Amino acid sequence: MTTIATTTAPPRARKLVGAGRRQWIGLLYVAPAVALVVVFFLIPLGMTAWMSLHNWPLMGERTYIGLGNYVAILRDTRFWNALKFTAYYTVIVTIAIFAVAFPAALFVERPRPLTNLYRTMFFMPAVVGFASASLLWSWLLNVDSGLFSPAAYELGLIDRKFNLLATFQPAFWSIIAMVVWKVAGFTMIILMAGLQSIPQDLQEAAIIDGAGPFARFRAITLPLMRRTLALALILSVAGSILAFDQFYIILRGGPRNQTLTAVYWIFNQSFVSFKLGYGAALSMVLLVILVALSLVQLWLLRKPEGLD
Repeated sequence: MTTIATTTAPPRARKLVGAGRRQWIGLLYVAPAVALVVVFFLIPLGMTAWMSLHNWPLMGERTYIGLGNYVAILRDTRFWNALKFTAYYTVIVTIAIFAVAFPAALFVERPRPLTNLYRTMFFMPAVVGFASASLLWSWLLNVDSGLFSPAAYELGLIDRKFNLLATFQPAFWSIIAMVVWKVAGFTMIILMAGLQSIPQDLQEAAIIDGAGPFARFRAITLPLMRRTLALALILSVAGSILAFDQFYIILRGGPRNQTLTAVYWIFNQSFVSFKLGYGAALSMVLLVILVALSLVQLWLLRKPEGLD
């Protein structure tokens, strides 16, 4: 008589097999996102870094020059002036955006009559592309056929039509106004989400303890919104450093090249002068600056220990 023995895998082995299967399933789920990052970020980044080591004209033979392009950047006064203007613009526009977005977020945070209408009105410009918004404001700022200067002249507010784009200060603040109109609604939504995530119990407990609005804002709202503020700040700073559309479409770098941004100069070197290798080196330098600034912002707005 023959006895057939049946064996089963130990429980630990079954758990390991199940865990491995779940890991492979998880990898399959993230594979499309990883593929997108590799194809549209890592590979172009590697190609840009490689191009930056070459004298790479649009037509003709490319030659390897090592760090020659980076050495040339040190002597490029136009780039450093553009970087200086970009930093100035970034500081001013970021302060202006938050000065508008934060009060708007506080205003629309809680339900009240017409709150949804206010939220929609504030957010609506954010759905317009920067190129389209720049074309719109280019028309609005036109001295003859636009809206601002002709309307002010017809209303008797000014003696003659005034070209807002002819000198630096009016042109610069016109760009600031356009960007705030375009971006503040998006920043408002981010800040509003952070405000709504704060437990209402904390606010009520502070009110019972006698804390005023400013004390609650300083001790509760700001500490609990550090991550939200970090996100909004990084997005604002990164977008400002990479500013191009509004300065290219509305000002063309004028007046007298006073509004050349870093990205505008990279565009000029790459697609006007056709020095693709040098433009790639400028792009790598700007990327390093952007990453460094983002890390500094994250460090400054890091969550304090013991704060949940």
